[in-house]
Amino acid sequence: MTQAFPVPSVDYSSTQDASLRRILVVDDSRSQRRLLAASLTRQGFDVTDAGSGHEALDHCSRQLPDLVISDWIMPGMSGLELCRAFRALCADQYGYFILLTSRSEKAAVAQGLDSGADDFLSKPVDSHELRARINAGQRILTMQRELSAKNRLIGDTLAELQRVHDSLDSDLRAAKRLQQSLLRERYKGFDTAELSLILRSSGHVGGDLVGFFPAGNNQLGLYAIDVSGHGVSSALMTARLAGYLSATAPEQNVALQREADGSFNARPPEEVIRDLNQLVLNDLETEHYFTMLLAIAELHTGRVTLSQAGHPHPVVQRRNGEIEHSGTGGFPLGLVGGLRFESFDIELAPGDRLLILSDGVTECPDGEGRMLGENGLSKMLSHLGTMRGPAFLEALIWELTERVGEAPIPDDVSGLLLEYSGKVQRR
Repeated sequence: MTQAFPVPSVDYSSTQDASLRRILVVDDSRSQRRLLAASLTRQGFDVTDAGSGHEALDHCSRQLPDLVISDWIMPGMSGLELCRAFRALCADQYGYFILLTSRSEKAAVAQGLDSGADDFLSKPVDSHELRARINAGQRILTMQRELSAKNRLIGDTLAELQRVHDSLDSDLRAAKRLQQSLLRERYKGFDTAELSLILRSSGHVGGDLVGFFPAGNNQLGLYAIDVSGHGVSSALMTARLAGYLSATAPEQNVALQREADGSFNARPPEEVIRDLNQLVLNDLETEHYFTMLLAIAELHTGRVTLSQAGHPHPVVQRRNGEIEHSGTGGFPLGLVGGLRFESFDIELAPGDRLLILSDGVTECPDGEGRMLGENGLSKMLSHLGTMRGPAFLEALIWELTERVGEAPIPDDVSGLLLEYSGKVQRR
């Protein structure tokens, strides 16, 4: 039997709000719990009383109270056992638990806290202390429920962000497939040469593009483009530029001119690059600029005429392994109007090969941030000298991957490899 204690008449109107309305009073003394419940009810609280721990848990299973005031010593289930069971019930919604006790030793207090109690009231209960304890519970419940509401909002926001991310990721994967489809063929054999191409974006989509197109009798047009930046806007720019160099619609290809007999022949590369610069400045509303290298290869002679607009120098690997970097440099396109560009020739002998790469190769860093550069590229090409065709380009990507270590290659990588045999290939 618990010790009787007086129940004061206290005004709780200033303590109640939406965070603390339902109170459960638990005491095996019918008179004591009824007195306390009646006093709390007069103050506007929704009060339920229980005569045992098991009865209290039955109430809690139907509706969790905001606050429990329970006697410590009760037959059957003690207040400590009730507190532990109550905590197991309210995993998603916190409830405040006050133990009524005549025990004040530190070990007992520590035992109560370990069981999940929030606070204690000594019997007999002081009215001012009771009010202070309920006020403290109200503050804690208010903060906890505000925090829970904010956590739910954060959770809902994160879920929505994840949904948007998944949708964007799906769209970007589709965009990557579309961009890769711009490179319709990655290997093409000709009578006197073989052409291999590679395109690897640092993200889902990128600003690099390489391609080729027929350019008249025994002539082949080659181009490499690197649009500034990364991502969707850069990829859209490359797609637009690819349309100006179409291999399937020669009448739309700005690098070709129609002859009187209806055939198409190559225009001088420097004029094409000049016109593309003005076209982008006049017709395309974009903040992007791009580098470019355009080449016209004469497959029957091995002569290649090139024009360069800020793109890395083309590389020639001679049959004997000697490596040459050449070019005029030039200014990127889409920045300044009225520019003039130059062209230059490269003579390929049988067994030589021409390599056109984006700056994602020469500017690829090692673990200490040092760029590969032209010298490093020359060493890499010498190391891979016996490899040919698409396998050579894949091996080049592997070498770059090894160079950066665990980090991904930071920029888009693209390239064309023209291997000149000078002899008619039997296919």
